[in-house]
Amino acid sequence: MHWLYLAVAVVFEITVAIAAGRAAGFTNLRWTAVTLVSGAIATYFLSLALLTFDVGVGYAIWTSISGIGIVLLGAVLFGQRLDWRRIAGIAVIIAGVVGLQLSGAA
Repeated sequence: MHWLYLAVAVVFEITVAIAAGRAAGFTNLRWTAVTLVSGAIATYFLSLALLTFDVGVGYAIWTSISGIGIVLLGAVLFGQRLDWRRIAGIAVIIAGVVGLQLSGAA
């Protein structure tokens, strides 16, 4: 169940990043509300996942997978550049997450 909690936390953390970009420095109240509510939900589900994961490992996986999702959605939704350097960075992050998981920490 901890993986499901972590997945939900990742989805809402990605939502935080997209909504924060739309909030225009918290001047757009609708997007500001989405940012704050999504952040609270992401934190709640992360805290549930961390009941099983080691804190450092769970947090590292959460931020890494969220970061990858944000970069990929930025490319798909907003036409942001996805060159070989970014793809290589994503590959390094994935390798790190796999390495953490193979260490038997969760």
